[in-house]
Amino acid sequence: MPTSIVPAVVPRLIKALLLLAALHAPAVRALSVEVQAPDEVEALLREHLETARAARLGEKPDAEEIARLQRKSEETARDLLATEGYFSPRVESVVTPVGDDWRVSYRVDPGPRTTVRRAVLRFEGALARNEARGLRARLTRAFAGNAGKPFRQAEWEAAKLAVLRLLLANAYLAARIAASEARVDPAARAADLSVTIDSGPAFHYGAPVVSGTARYPESIVRNLNPGAPGKPVRQQDLLDYQMALEASGYFAQATVRVEPDPARAAAVPIEVTVVERPLKRFSVGAGASTDTGARVQAAWLHRDILDRGMRLRLDTLLETMRQSGLAELTWPRNTKRYEHSLGLQLRQEDIEGQETHATVLAARRNLLRGRIETNLTLQYQTETQTVGDTPGVRNQALTANYVWTQRAIGRAFYPRRGYVLTLQGGGASEALLSDTSFVRLYGRHTHYLPAGDRGRLVLRGEFGSVLADTRDGIPTDFLFRAGGDNSVRGYAYQSLGEAVDGGVASVRYLATGSVEYDYFFTRNWGAAVFVDAGDAADSAAALSPVFGYGVGARYRSPVGPVNVDIAYGEATDEVRLHFSLGVSF
Repeated sequence: MPTSIVPAVVPRLIKALLLLAALHAPAVRALSVEVQAPDEVEALLREHLETARAARLGEKPDAEEIARLQRKSEETARDLLATEGYFSPRVESVVTPVGDDWRVSYRVDPGPRTTVRRAVLRFEGALARNEARGLRARLTRAFAGNAGKPFRQAEWEAAKLAVLRLLLANAYLAARIAASEARVDPAARAADLSVTIDSGPAFHYGAPVVSGTARYPESIVRNLNPGAPGKPVRQQDLLDYQMALEASGYFAQATVRVEPDPARAAAVPIEVTVVERPLKRFSVGAGASTDTGARVQAAWLHRDILDRGMRLRLDTLLETMRQSGLAELTWPRNTKRYEHSLGLQLRQEDIEGQETHATVLAARRNLLRGRIETNLTLQYQTETQTVGDTPGVRNQALTANYVWTQRAIGRAFYPRRGYVLTLQGGGASEALLSDTSFVRLYGRHTHYLPAGDRGRLVLRGEFGSVLADTRDGIPTDFLFRAGGDNSVRGYAYQSLGEAVDGGVASVRYLATGSVEYDYFFTRNWGAAVFVDAGDAADSAAALSPVFGYGVGARYRSPVGPVNVDIAYGEATDEVRLHFSLGVSF
């Protein structure tokens, strides 16, 4: 009898307990939040209030949890408003059941905003002494400029960090904020700011401590050091040092740092760690462009000739319209940052009916400092030249040439901001192994401007002139022609010059310009529209610009930019395809 009753009683008992629990369980409801506040603080409140966060997460709180979130959110609102300079706000909130849901409504009156009345900067450490008066005065003026601005916690923190960052970027590597205070006067709705900076000692360079060199002379690393012993430390110097090491051709990676130990501030060591590149390298590449046709290239490099870090490079380039071979010996940069090289090049080309065979022997001195690169070249060149049906001639010149280039575009394939400026000057004299005396001047400027979030504007202009009584006897390299991918699109490569029977001859004057707009639909794909203009002639008065108009495609490939343009040449009434691409392997 008992065993038959238990199975029937137990299920009924469990159901009764579950029903009783359900009747006494708190009701859970969905949650929505409304915030009525001025525009300048509404987004801030909606982002950080606990009730708003719970609503975004889809939580369904009970009545007890709703009350807790409501109280906590009001406290949070007052704290948030204080960070924006509102220290006497009125925050009201109401919880309303809406059907099966909760709605929490906030009405916020932030009250008057506090402004900065005074901003005082004080110094301790080396910066407090008279010898740092100029830097101290500059920092003090900048910090005092916060007076009169609305008080905001974020800007207050940023103002303190701005002072500290400037000191850390210069000689004060151990600088710290010793004390800071924002004293608020609610009655006057004013805040008085004060910061005390302990600059610590001024750091000065000691000698480099180099690790990682085994294959190449350590002098290569030391010669690139911009921080002479005793010079005040600057973070920019250390960044320039690291970039120079990585650009030297000897190192795959470089790290440059100093340890901010106040005990060694008088001569802090520069710690340099490098990872060396292989001793030898063989590379080949291929590519194509509508200027010079298909291209294959092979190069061999030895980075340590005679165990002195001299680099020997042998390079062969074969293009449809041009072929060349180069042998060049380059010395490592010396203590004055100069890099010297000797080179011999053999070159032949046949472009627009102008056929040239040239031998060039050149000695070059290169200097690279930050964004500016200069080259001074002494070059002896002989060539034989035939243009169309005219008889061939032989030209020779011993020239001195100076090239100054400033690059401010970073390393992007398609920069959106910055510029590249190149200026050149040089010449030759009949008294020194030259057929003709001449002076050659050339300038080119390309400027990149952002245009919207995904667009850019590219402006380019160039001008060249050769001052001489005649162009006879002047090697082709020092004269000009226009037309092609990087000149006036819509016209064949170097087709703008002096037309002769069977060809186009190089001349003494050049002027071109371009306006291009690029828009990138994705990270890697974009389109372009452009207008080019320019001409090359034998006198400035004879320059008569022709125009080219077109559209193009842009692609950021893993190995470099790919440009494809279709351009209409107004003077020839022809449409031309221009493209350039390259693959190295």
